[in-house]
Amino acid sequence: MSLFSNLLNLHSGSKPLEDFFTEIVAYFLSLNNDILLGWLKHHSIISDDNYSSVKISTQQEHKGLESHTEDSRLDIVVELSTGLNTDVIFIESKIGAKDGNNALKKYADILSNLPNVRHRILIYITRDYDPKEIKTPAFNLEPKVSFYQLRWHQFYARLQQHATDILAQEILIFMRKNGMSHTNQFSSVDLLTMINFNKTLHLMESTLNEEVQREFKLAFGGVTKGTASMTQWRWCSRYIIYTNKFSGGNFWCGLGYFNLNPDSFTEYPYLGICLEVSPGFGEHSKVIKSMQKVINDKPNIWTPENLTILPSCSAIFYRKSLQEFLSKKDQLSAIKLFFQESIKELKTVQEQYFDFIWKGVTIEGATESDQEEDPDILLSSIGGV
Repeated sequence: MSLFSNLLNLHSGSKPLEDFFTEIVAYFLSLNNDILLGWLKHHSIISDDNYSSVKISTQQEHKGLESHTEDSRLDIVVELSTGLNTDVIFIESKIGAKDGNNALKKYADILSNLPNVRHRILIYITRDYDPKEIKTPAFNLEPKVSFYQLRWHQFYARLQQHATDILAQEILIFMRKNGMSHTNQFSSVDLLTMINFNKTLHLMESTLNEEVQREFKLAFGGVTKGTASMTQWRWCSRYIIYTNKFSGGNFWCGLGYFNLNPDSFTEYPYLGICLEVSPGFGEHSKVIKSMQKVINDKPNIWTPENLTILPSCSAIFYRKSLQEFLSKKDQLSAIKLFFQESIKELKTVQEQYFDFIWKGVTIEGATESDQEEDPDILLSSIGGV
């Protein structure tokens, strides 16, 4: 896991991925003005780099104009000065979310109203495909605002040219882990994935069938949505069935496949069961102590995650690498048996180490059909990317 992924996990609330990444990039560019100016020139956003001063700020607040219903907070503001003239760039970044509440129009309005500015530039940079039909001058404003739309994978490709820089290396790792390195080209691996996706999905589904789900439900009280979650796969790189135990998903367990998007092709996904707690859970400290006891008593079969990095989501795993099952004659049966073994092992651990939590607490939404995806669980990246 990268330095920045660890730091993000330390955040005690919901994980502010967009704001966190904004601060990282802005800080890096403030230390490396040449990389910033080179990136802007590469996309023909500026024509020269003869600036005597470069100022970068984040989360800059602006009072709403008369036509606005609320104030604005800008992700990144870049002020470039030649001594005689000043150019101002607003950068709006989106990772997963899309432009809402007509924010780009508001930012363009604010830019157009700034005094003593030569060039006014609005950049909308996204991880995902989110095309905007905005032509320059943006929204026909006067003074003119130039609009540019970029993707984070373009910045990633540019940053790779500076991979010898330690901070750049960490940013590149973080971008890969959060899906910001994907290009707009299909690779041979992408084509193989596309062709074999349904087959792979059916194989995984068959190992998490009704029999396994029934045992999971009997042991832990429910299966969220009654099926393994494609949303979990997309956002957390895991394909699991899980149950939200209590406190809005702050304490939960999940069974299935983890680390489905490893950093390299030499890594294998792993499968098994996990028990996770977030800092928002009332018995958090007691749960951590019990998890540490499990690891101390059973170090050869249970694996810890973030038990000493606080505050953060913490977990223990009973797991094996998928590689261990590839030599089996009947791989699916072997995996299914391991899932059943995993359920029994966690049930034993629950009774021996976590019974103080289970006793007297009502499980939230114990019926399969009524439970929905919990956004707090989706925000946890343990066992995922």
